[in-house]
Formats: sequence, structure tokens, C-alpha cells
Amino acid sequence: MNPEKLMDSLTKELNNALKSLSKAKSVEEKVAYSQVVKNVSEALGIFFSLAGDMIHLDMDDKSPF
Repeated sequence: MNPEKLMDSLTKELNNALKSLSKAKSVEEKVAYSQVVKNVSEALGIFFSLAGDMIHLDMDDKSPF
């Protein structure tokens, strides 16, 4: 899958989950949506970490030293 599409999909899912969490009435709904927010946030964190590592490696390869 295209990394940009993956990041966009995860971001949209996070936004949807946050909106649903803010509208949730019962404790059970809030717990469920907060778990979704946590999981998607962790997935985005992993994605950004990998992207940062790739950028760092790319910069190291172009170093004149």
C-alpha cells in the first residue's frame, strides 16, 4: 500500500474516532472509542517513527563525510 494513502487513512480514522468519542454518551461507548483512538494513535506513531528513520538513513547516505 502507498505510504501516503496509509497515513491519510489512519489520520481519517483517528479523526472519525475522536468525533465519535466526543459524541459518545455511555461509559462503554467512551471506553470503546478511546481504545480505537489509542490503537490508531500508536499505529500512526509507528508509521512516523519508521518514516523518521528512513529520512535519517537517507540523509546519512548523502553525507559528504
